[in-house]
Amino acid sequence: MDQEDLEAMWEVPEVSEEWLKAGEVKGHKIHLSRDPEGQPYLTQTEMRAVADIVIGRHFHSQIDPSMICAIAELESDRQLLVMQSNNKSKEPTLGLMQLSPKTVEQLMRKSAHDDYPPPSNRRESSSEKPTDASDDTYWDSRASPEDMADMWNHPEVRKEWNKSKERQGKVRFNQDENNEPYLSRVELKAVADIVLCKHLLTKKVKSTVLCAISEVVSKRLVNGVGERPGIMGIDYATAYWVYLELGYRAYKLESIDDLKCPFVSMYFGAAYVAWLSEYEGRERAPDFVAQAYFVGPKKVNPQDTSTLWLKFVEALSKYEETKRNRDSCSIM
Repeated sequence: MDQEDLEAMWEVPEVSEEWLKAGEVKGHKIHLSRDPEGQPYLTQTEMRAVADIVIGRHFHSQIDPSMICAIAELESDRQLLVMQSNNKSKEPTLGLMQLSPKTVEQLMRKSAHDDYPPPSNRRESSSEKPTDASDDTYWDSRASPEDMADMWNHPEVRKEWNKSKERQGKVRFNQDENNEPYLSRVELKAVADIVLCKHLLTKKVKSTVLCAISEVVSKRLVNGVGERPGIMGIDYATAYWVYLELGYRAYKLESIDDLKCPFVSMYFGAAYVAWLSEYEGRERAPDFVAQAYFVGPKKVNPQDTSTLWLKFVEALSKYEETKRNRDSCSIM
């Protein structure tokens, strides 16, 4: 929320009273209410104020704010980061009013409603978007030319791809017995190395940890497993929160299919791991970070010996064994 909107919220008597009672201070960041699962939501007072301000400012009171509040209540339960998927269109709907990114773009384009541009329009992503996330055959359909160049420049990947007679512009994915595309361990490690070196070099995140997480949540499958899309199994709502709130915007994030591109999934998964490693302002141990990634930071159990945790430890040991001295950046 920008400063003008925040000041407008403070000017609503019911909101200022509610915030002051909660210990909020004008001029400082305002804490969002959170449900028992840690999901942020608007109170009914805040929701009504947002509706009143937006309608009064942009629609000249042509819409009943009560109707807007009722829609938000039914569609999202006033949760800010909730994401739902339409089984027919596979297009996710997001936020308070449960609009899809495409609907927002259409409204901006056709109706000139551009007072609040989406994040992707405020700051262009630095990496080109992959061309076709529905193609299960070729790497080049799921990665930008820049990322493919980095993969070819990675010594271990180049060696593996040359051995399997891959050609630049037509690199095939490995496929399992169900014809599902997956990354080799060499490819997965390279993607993690490249993402960390290019985008998260200042963060204390190890590529071996990212690879071990991927082994557990997705088995290195490009499309992911079940409701966890992509190689890092990070759901769209969490990835969008990382994009929107934490400011990680090197890759565009417009639909769930974007997370089925290896570099996109790794980028947002790594950013989420970086955030978890400093959760609530404290440096966190690897066991906390891994468990928090699997079940959420609010549900971490220090005594946990679940199957997920044991699988993570086993996968991590394998990557640590083969790591040798290849942890440094090798992008040429």
